[in-house]
Amino acid sequence: MRAPAPGWATEADVVVVGSGVAGLTVALRCAAAGAKVTVVTKARLDDGSTRWAQGGIAAALGEGDTPEQHLDDTLVAGAGLCDERAVRMLVTEGPDAVRRLIGTGARFDADDDTGEILLTREGGHHRRRIAHAGGDATGAEISRALVDAVRAAGIDTVENALVLDLLKDASGRAAGVTLHVMGEGARDGVGAVHAGAVVLATGGMGQVFSATTNPAVSTGDGVALALRAGAEVSDLEFVQFHPTVLWLGPEAEGQQPLVSEAVRGEGAHLVDADGVRFMMGQHELAELAPRDIVAKGITRRMLEQGTEHMYLDARHFGARMWEHRFPTILAACRAHGIDPVTQPIPVAPAAHYASGGVWTDLRGRTTVPGLYACGETACTGVHGANRLASNSLLEGLVFAERIAADIAERDPADIAGPARIPDPAPRDTAAPGAGQGGGGPLLAPEARYAVQRIMTAGAGVLRSATSLAHAAGQLDRVRDDAVETLRRDGKTAEPGVETWEATNLLLVARVLVAAALRREETRGCHWREDRPDRDDAAWRRHLLVTLGPDGSLDVRTTDSAAFPSPTTRSETESHP
Repeated sequence: MRAPAPGWATEADVVVVGSGVAGLTVALRCAAAGAKVTVVTKARLDDGSTRWAQGGIAAALGEGDTPEQHLDDTLVAGAGLCDERAVRMLVTEGPDAVRRLIGTGARFDADDDTGEILLTREGGHHRRRIAHAGGDATGAEISRALVDAVRAAGIDTVENALVLDLLKDASGRAAGVTLHVMGEGARDGVGAVHAGAVVLATGGMGQVFSATTNPAVSTGDGVALALRAGAEVSDLEFVQFHPTVLWLGPEAEGQQPLVSEAVRGEGAHLVDADGVRFMMGQHELAELAPRDIVAKGITRRMLEQGTEHMYLDARHFGARMWEHRFPTILAACRAHGIDPVTQPIPVAPAAHYASGGVWTDLRGRTTVPGLYACGETACTGVHGANRLASNSLLEGLVFAERIAADIAERDPADIAGPARIPDPAPRDTAAPGAGQGGGGPLLAPEARYAVQRIMTAGAGVLRSATSLAHAAGQLDRVRDDAVETLRRDGKTAEPGVETWEATNLLLVARVLVAAALRREETRGCHWREDRPDRDDAAWRRHLLVTLGPDGSLDVRTTDSAAFPSPTTRSETESHP
């Protein structure tokens, strides 16, 4: 990424990028093991995607529920592409991980008489296993507890900092990150954190689309950084569109209010303008089918009727239930002139969660030594082609603990000491015309909106070879125009947060479209209108993408649905 050379530097054993459930859990566990930890976060410490999570965290905590049943539901939702080893670890280690989270200070809703945690259902779950807090403010409570614990532990934090690139030592191992701190102070401007272990927990990339449930900071920075560093990413074509997002009109862009799946879990119905429950008969779970099925059902009905939204009807809840169980959603609806106590809620799908990301093994290790990833930034194999509702917080929690355990087992000399610190290379002298893998041109801030509209039109809920090819061409033109400007004028857009974000968004958009175009089938949340059937014989496998030094993309396939280990990466091959 084009930027001035670091003007300041600090040292740590572990640098964690991101302050959601995954990042803060890694930080706390590493600090407890004696490591010196620095947490870098793009906004405030409590301003990541975790705090927006409404529904809850899934784990087999209820009477009669078992990890095996949780595993079965997860595998079904993942449409044949889950790594069963990863899922089994998630569901077996999950209940104790949640209990440790409670020990950290998180307070979940509990029965007033028995003190037992209250559990609800969401789409794809056959049992009540979703623990929630504050009714529909689970993420906010988890974030509060972890932030309080990090501050109490005295862990070093750098807020309002956008991470730019990975630093490597002479052997190619991760050796820290460069970052830009916004604002004034001792760490203002571009700097560096030198560390022998780097953990990416930067959240999602929902801002690559015009309408999303993701906060404005979710611009795919971790995935883009990993690609530039030479890491592999996987399954980026599987973007989950949440079925029930508050519809604010055809011109609405950016972060949209989420209407949690837990509302349907408590008995709300999806209906069209005539009050018809159109999900009945489409799946045995009707409105509680996995999210890809519900999103498709809503979209099909919208196309059939020529409308821009459907409705979620929960008027039968009554005012008391709305006020106590879903106060956040109630307030959001009323702020936009809709009272769900007396009116059905207009809803439509919007980009919500990336099931793919930076490829990792079962201990969170990427293909770059010393670089880890967890949370939505990572692709662990848990989600497959479609995430099961409320597995995301659990995945962040479980795999964060696994990363911390792996780091704790490393030789202390491997993650500490001045010998590993690289000499920073000049960062604003890349050859004109080089691709994004080689420090190519930065995009002007307005390119962000061009990328979002291209992606929404060509790579949204409905995709086809024609729409994806058109999107790929338009994205290439955005990139080529910037390259040509650099060649002609010898300059690029001025380095800054908005230009760096736009450049990251273009990179992850190109990867997403390339993977979606290559996968010639419909599976999970990847819906190809021109290839409506699932094709296990040809496509029950993963797509792996790397970035070339000239900015080209290398898209390959695995030979099965299981992720290969780092020692068998050469076994992947290009798809004919």
